[in-house]
Amino acid sequence: MIDFFESQATLTCAAKENFELALETDNSNTHARFWLSKLHLKYHVPGACKAVGAALLVEAADMGDADAQYELGCRLRVENDYVQSDQQAFYYLEKAVDQMHPGALYLLGAVYLTGDCVKKDVASALWCFHRASEKGHTGAAIAYGSLLLRGVQVPESLTKFSAKKGSSAKTRKNKESPMMNPVEMARQQFQIAAKAGCDLGLRWLDRLEEEEKRLLTK
Repeated sequence: MIDFFESQATLTCAAKENFELALETDNSNTHARFWLSKLHLKYHVPGACKAVGAALLVEAADMGDADAQYELGCRLRVENDYVQSDQQAFYYLEKAVDQMHPGALYLLGAVYLTGDCVKKDVASALWCFHRASEKGHTGAAIAYGSLLLRGVQVPESLTKFSAKKGSSAKTRKNKESPMMNPVEMARQQFQIAAKAGCDLGLRWLDRLEEEEKRLLTK
């Protein structure tokens, strides 16, 4: 066990030195700046300083790194008691969403769905969940699928997108094929989550199957 912790410490020290060297070579390297900030903020490495880590994180976010923008947005929401922290968090999350960061898309979708610090907007929440799900975010897939089963209306922009995406082969065979029903759309979302190893996705698929069997036996 001691050997394990020693090897981990050696690896984190080496990573810190490598990221510092990368920044010395190219000060505009936002990826190195972001990961160096994480080492300062989260790990016990020689010379670690939370103030330095915070400064590096803000710099990386302001320089346009999507991972840094998402991380900073999350930290401002949960770790800051200042009055303007929610607005600042929302600002950085939107910046990350502009770059289609899946975690930011999911979190912003949750913000829109609950109306937390913004006006509640279910259509915008669905759009965020849809885009994050496309990038393999399991939480977004579950949220999107469950909303579909609750009967939430899918925005026209998404139905048009889905129809256009699946039209290449299917519409050649049947130009009059109806839009996919909400249950099937939800099933697809749960399958995305299940394929990524999410147990909740599997449980939702089982529930759909059981409900279908129950309806057939009536």
